[in-house]
Amino acid sequence: MTNGAGRRVVITGMGVMAPGGIGVKEFWSLLTEGRTATRRITFFDPSPFRSQVAAEIDFDPVALGLGQQEIRRMDRAIQLGVVAAREAMAGSGLDVADLDPTRTGVSLGSALGATIGLENEYRVVSDDGRLTLVDHEYAVPHLFDYLVPSSFAAELAWLFGAEGPATLVSTGCTSGIDSVGYACDLIREGSADVMITGATDAPISPISMAAFDAIKATTPRNDDPAGASRPFDLNRKGFVLGEGAAIFVLEEREHARRRGVHIHAEVAGYASRCNAFHMTGLRPDGREMAEAIRVALDEARMDAGRVGYINAHGSGTKQNDRHETAAFKLSLGHHAYEVPVSSIKSMVGHSLGAIGSIEIAASVLAIEEGIVPPTANLHDPDPECDLDYTPLVAREQRTDVALTVGSGFGGFQSAMVLAAHDRQSR
Repeated sequence: MTNGAGRRVVITGMGVMAPGGIGVKEFWSLLTEGRTATRRITFFDPSPFRSQVAAEIDFDPVALGLGQQEIRRMDRAIQLGVVAAREAMAGSGLDVADLDPTRTGVSLGSALGATIGLENEYRVVSDDGRLTLVDHEYAVPHLFDYLVPSSFAAELAWLFGAEGPATLVSTGCTSGIDSVGYACDLIREGSADVMITGATDAPISPISMAAFDAIKATTPRNDDPAGASRPFDLNRKGFVLGEGAAIFVLEEREHARRRGVHIHAEVAGYASRCNAFHMTGLRPDGREMAEAIRVALDEARMDAGRVGYINAHGSGTKQNDRHETAAFKLSLGHHAYEVPVSSIKSMVGHSLGAIGSIEIAASVLAIEEGIVPPTANLHDPDPECDLDYTPLVAREQRTDVALTVGSGFGGFQSAMVLAAHDRQSR
């Protein structure tokens, strides 16, 4: 390990696979136009389920460069991750041949791993559930990779010849923030110079829909799929399940400067906390999320007044929206009423472990483009959510510092501070 004192971490490459937005450019167009990508489920017949809507990606793996052997070997979630990673690496300007493999690592997040692959293979080996004693001979030869989510990180390591640290972070719906936070820690401590990081999840399957139906977390608003995801709205009824991936190339700042590459933003601060309270419940005061925000700002050496945009978790459940609103007030004080906030889950749904990374991408783009994306479908704000939640329409606003947060089952609360790398001159 080299001396990590003073090492700063920047983003030099981004790749996004999101509902309604394949690639960074299309993703940003969707957000800034306030379009929603939620629809009635097409992957299977959703009629038996309470919630029948989702945010699906129109994904053609062959058209996006995956070979038949890759498609056969990889679950849909890692297919999305590989496509996003290739976009990120291309955007970074890094040549794999020029990388020091021992100084290049992978930190990938996923909440559910190979959900679709596992469900499909169970249906095959059990003959659609008719057999109690299943026959493994009917399964694909790569079934072990489906069972072990760390295979996702291995796929990206093999793809780019990364021989440094490689891990899979699975902390539920905060996985996409936590994986990037861990990658930053490895660079700061001197264990790596380049990290390929982010998250991917493809959970839209019958088993996932049944599980969320059972706890009534997903919306039953099936008659209006485009308007079904309504964070901070008085008439919200739960979240809309989604899928997606966002992958970043992180570099130690001087490593990036020597290459003269474009720097999208700096990851200035990160923190995670657990409420040690309840698997799905949240305390109404938002104390744990507020503490994560406070520590992330401290690491970034910034006071609350520097935050110019908040990308909210904004899942569209009453419990979460009110908890989060309280957390912003507790951590930012009066400034919470002055800073624009929005939830992109209103447009791209909730892709569980992947959404934290997708929201990092949105926050970086808000900094670079000077635009705050809106909260779609916010027509009738909940009086208890009385902050500026940027309803319906994007807003032009210069932002040097963005805060993005996540909240997950198990009580996980994570926060990340992103900043324009040249914010002093700006």
